[in-house]
Amino acid sequence: MPLTPGTRLGPYEIIGALGAGGMGEVYRARDTRLERGALPVAEAMKIAAQIADALAAASTRCGSAMARS
Repeated sequence: MPLTPGTRLGPYEIIGALGAGGMGEVYRARDTRLERGALPVAEAMKIAAQIADALAAASTRCGSAMARS
């Protein structure tokens, strides 16, 4: 899901894209609470991707176990 400049995620405002790859997308963002530039969105996206992968793997394992029942 590409984010456009100006999009807000919590206290962070997206400034622009830095790059994309197999693990997701990385954006430059500004922390509006502290009024400073930051890259917290990159870490948040990485964590979200890891959680999504873990949930997908758990769902697959659960489905496989139910199919064997």
